Amino acid sequence: MKDEHTKILRTSLFLSLSVVLVLTMSIGCDKKQAQEQTTELVVLCGSSFVPPTEQLCSEFKAQTGVDIVSTVGGSEDLLPHVKARVKGDIFITHDPYLDYTRDAGALADHVHVGFVAPVLVVQKGNPQGIESIEDLTRPGLKVALTDPQYSTAGEMVFALLEAKGIKDALMKNVENRLTKGHSNIGNFLKTQAIDAGIMWNGVAHTFRDSLDIVKTPYEYEEEIRVHIMTLNYGKNTDLLKQFAEFVSQRGPEVFAEHGYVK
Repeated sequence: MKDEHTKILRTSLFLSLSVVLVLTMSIGCDKKQAQEQTTELVVLCGSSFVPPTEQLCSEFKAQTGVDIVSTVGGSEDLLPHVKARVKGDIFITHDPYLDYTRDAGALADHVHVGFVAPVLVVQKGNPQGIESIEDLTRPGLKVALTDPQYSTAGEMVFALLEAKGIKDALMKNVENRLTKGHSNIGNFLKTQAIDAGIMWNGVAHTFRDSLDIVKTPYEYEEEIRVHIMTLNYGKNTDLLKQFAEFVSQRGPEVFAEHGYVK
């Protein structure tokens, strides 16, 4: 009987320890999952939208304490990450990438926060007296444009130049100054390497101390919207919903402050 009683006690002790171990492991897993849910968000940010994105991320962190890590690049370079569903919780870019993201089955939600539009930019003070796109054909001017092979704005500008019948004359003034990025045009004007160019409105806004924007009629056939998209393969679903609600309230205002208006 004594051996039997000892055996029962040992069995009970083993079961009790097992329960404690299981509960401890469960609590540990719950803590780990909670940490994974609140650690950080990863933003894939189109290179034309860095300043307003930084402001929104800073404001969101101040409200929630959540860190946001950004990967900046051309939208065409970031899209493969979205299609492969391997990186990013948020994608900030412009049309037509909303459609591309939806077609890839990666879209959870989106907020329209502004517009990108090509604008005519000149050296500060406009020393050449440029008033229209047609003026860019004037012999002797130094002009820079974005390359339509890489740039949506470049495609829009080239289509407009073709429609106006001034593409060949203007390209004589562009020479080898067909750039991949809009910031290159801003830097050209900052260093007075060119007289004028055409670039995205928001990027021009970041160089406003070094250039002037010449107001011209909007003559392009399409409107290009800016979108903040949440991606459906992100782990932090509740946090993504919170971020989407935040940018629906603050996003349009912040992007307007940074010049993303028609």
